[in-house]
Amino acid sequence: MKQYLDLCKHILENGTKKEDRTGTGTLSVFGYQMRYDLNEGFPLMTTKKTAFRLIVSELLWFIKGDTNVKALLAENNHIWDEWAFAKWIESDEYKGPDMADFGRRAQKDPAFAEVYGQQMALFQQKILEEPGFAEKYGDLGPVYGQQWRSWAKTDGGSIDQLKNVIHAIKNNPDSRRHLVTAWNPEFVDDMALPPCHTMFQFYVADGKLSCQLYQRSADVFLGVPFNIASYALLTHLVARECGLGVGDFVHTTGDTHLYVNHLEQVNEQLSREPKKLPVLAINEEVESIFDLKVEDIQVEGYDPHPRIKAPVAV
Repeated sequence: MKQYLDLCKHILENGTKKEDRTGTGTLSVFGYQMRYDLNEGFPLMTTKKTAFRLIVSELLWFIKGDTNVKALLAENNHIWDEWAFAKWIESDEYKGPDMADFGRRAQKDPAFAEVYGQQMALFQQKILEEPGFAEKYGDLGPVYGQQWRSWAKTDGGSIDQLKNVIHAIKNNPDSRRHLVTAWNPEFVDDMALPPCHTMFQFYVADGKLSCQLYQRSADVFLGVPFNIASYALLTHLVARECGLGVGDFVHTTGDTHLYVNHLEQVNEQLSREPKKLPVLAINEEVESIFDLKVEDIQVEGYDPHPRIKAPVAV
């Protein structure tokens, strides 16, 4: 994962200080590209432990077209909890303690962090157990899954971009139109979080499938390791579906930033020596990408350095 560590160094050396939506502050560069040969191993971060199970469950959630956090919570995946939680606490139905600006308050005030944790646990329980609650408060709007699988048409119909691109790769592999986009301007304001990874394109050459992702906003320490592994996995899954080998994953980013409260953690990671990449293993008994479950996808030989904790900017 030298490519990723080189990116971290590049931002530390060349980044511009910028304010941001979260109020945290960043060091930022604009426009960066990394390339990973997927035949050299699966690009899961080895200089810090990265939760592959969360990457798998989120990607399969996208692939199934789901937009409700209930399915993620059932897999003990909490990546999207904060955005759904905000929907509940801003509603008239919420009667608990004041949760305004909960992300930054929890980071700065241990007493509030405890209260926040209690309210979040209650919210998660309600999502999983209370009839109708997930339907009302668990849906995140037309985020990735809906755009990938059910892009709204002006005539009232929808487009399954993912199925269409798989069909196109199988039947017209040399096409330059193997694209899927999540950035739908009409519905951006209805999404809990506008898409960061906005568009990806597949490319077939020499019997191998490559993928390029354009990501408008890249949280380099926390988000980018997940994004790299997620789209590398997607490339493997689509290649498998189409009877192809894998080529490269190309990661192109726009506003590419390190949050200023992650700099200590970044330097700790840069002090570590990368280890051998793991190998992806997929249950061969499950033929379709649309039928895979979390337990069908594993990595073998993953021996990373310990996890490095850092606060999430919400």
